[in-house]
Amino acid sequence: MFTAGIVTSFKQQILLGQHDLLTDVIKVALYDSSAVLDPNTTVYTTAGEVTSSGYTAGGEVLLGPIVSAGTGTGYATFTDPIWLHTTFAVRGALIYNYTKSNKAIGVMNFGTDQVTLNQDFKIQFPANNPETALIRIT
Repeated sequence: MFTAGIVTSFKQQILLGQHDLLTDVIKVALYDSSAVLDPNTTVYTTAGEVTSSGYTAGGEVLLGPIVSAGTGTGYATFTDPIWLHTTFAVRGALIYNYTKSNKAIGVMNFGTDQVTLNQDFKIQFPANNPETALIRIT
């Protein structure tokens, strides 16, 4: 089960200054439909994580962080991650802060299984603006 959105613990931790999206190592891990990720997820987990060709446990480092503000919203995004030559069925993803003890940031739900057979897999993040950015705090 996947409930998409920013996790509750991140909302508190960002106010406490525990995350720096520009300098911390932020990662994204992929999960199959057996995973349980929701607003109560607090840290990266291997339960339900994809285990197949083209994927390394822990996922990929997110590059190119951009942190902005506008119209009463703080927002951030990264370069779209890509995995090469994958064979898997993936239902969602967890964005987490590797630098800060793998603390969870947000959950993505792809809606249905995304299946690849020796194909590249790319997560296309939404446009980086106050209304649609990957990470938004209003």
